[in-house]
Amino acid sequence: MSRLYFLTPDLDITIKITNELEELGLRNDQVHVTANNWKQLEKSGLHSATLRETSDVANAAKRGLIFGLPLGLVLGVAAYMALENMIGGMNFWMIVIGMTVFGGLFGIWSSTMIGVSVPDVKVEKYKNDLEKGALLMMVDVPDGQETDINAVIHRHHPDVVIDKVTQEEKKQHAGVGH
Repeated sequence: MSRLYFLTPDLDITIKITNELEELGLRNDQVHVTANNWKQLEKSGLHSATLRETSDVANAAKRGLIFGLPLGLVLGVAAYMALENMIGGMNFWMIVIGMTVFGGLFGIWSSTMIGVSVPDVKVEKYKNDLEKGALLMMVDVPDGQETDINAVIHRHHPDVVIDKVTQEEKKQHAGVGH
């Protein structure tokens, strides 16, 4: 599954594209739309994007787990070594596993608190367009359908910008969340 980003100039074209995507077999929950005018989206019946789609919260949670687990493991071993005489009969593995789980959960929690404030790389890229009234569609496309969807949308709507997060953008955005 890959994510395509469609920058559309107005609500009418966004609704038409959504209908075309449904005809191509995409479900409503695979198409997320963001705009500066949230009331416009609510009235239209389009599936509004959530923080999960418009921020770096999902990637931040993964990073928090990746860094939190080993840190918890190290702290668990250190705690056992430092407090060995005070904790009596507590099992070494019980402390280490407990601290590792705590480290992972704490890493997820703290990273997601930061991740919600970091915009998705494409939302950030099109921020000025969104402020001018454009809409950004985030479309989760099954593998193998990307080329067909690009062709259909460009044939009917040549003014729509279709984009995808590139490896270069991921690297460039790495320091601030992605």
